[in-house]
Parts: sequence; C-alpha cells; structure tokens
Amino acid sequence: QVQLQESGPGLVKPSQTLSLTCTVSGGSITTDYYAWSWIRQPPGKGLEWMGVIAYDGSTYYNPSLKSLTSISRDTSKNQFSLQLRSVTPEDTVVYYCNAQNPWVDSRFSSWGQGTQVTVSS
Repeated sequence: QVQLQESGPGLVKPSQTLSLTCTVSGGSITTDYYAWSWIRQPPGKGLEWMGVIAYDGSTYYNPSLKSLTSISRDTSKNQFSLQLRSVTPEDTVVYYCNAQNPWVDSRFSSWGQGTQVTVSS
C-alpha cells in the first residue's frame, strides 16, 4: 500500500519561501497514481487544493495560488515537493500531500498525516 509522509520546517518567516517534501513509499510516483497533489486546510475551513504534479511530471495549479506556487519532483528519491513563495500569517495551516487516480472514487486516494506550518516573525 502506498504511504505518504510530509516533511519540512514547522516555522517560516513572513515573505520567505515555504518548502515541503512528500516522501512516497510502497509505490512509485511515476506509475502507481495519476495525480500527486498538495492540499491544505485552514482551521475551521474546508480543504484547499493547491496544485498537482502528474505521473509524467506535468503540473497544474489552483489559479488563486498559481503565481506563488511551484511543485516539483525527484524521481530518484520518490519524492515530490511544494514551494510557496512570499508566505504570510494566513498561510499558517496544515499541509497535506495526496495521491489519486481521478477516474476512481476519492475514497481510494492516499493521504499523508499532514504537517503544521506556522508563519511568524
């Protein structure tokens, strides 16, 4: 079974770049799922899809975050990463990575446990 684990700094300063990594085990980011996404959830709010890198390396982003968001991957390490530029305190949320085949019910998607990020001076 595919497992995902987020990692990165828990604290970043305003205006800096947040960088998170999702490490995948038990499967390959190039073969086992079509879509590998970053999703976040502010307290008391719903899930916000940030962007995705597909199995072939193509990327797509939430238009509201596109200018500040970048997703990349390292196939040799079976990892994909998120960079969020110019962070503000509003970016103090829990970040998740996710794997899904879009043609299959989302109940069969795989999730990391999430990582809390705080943006503060």
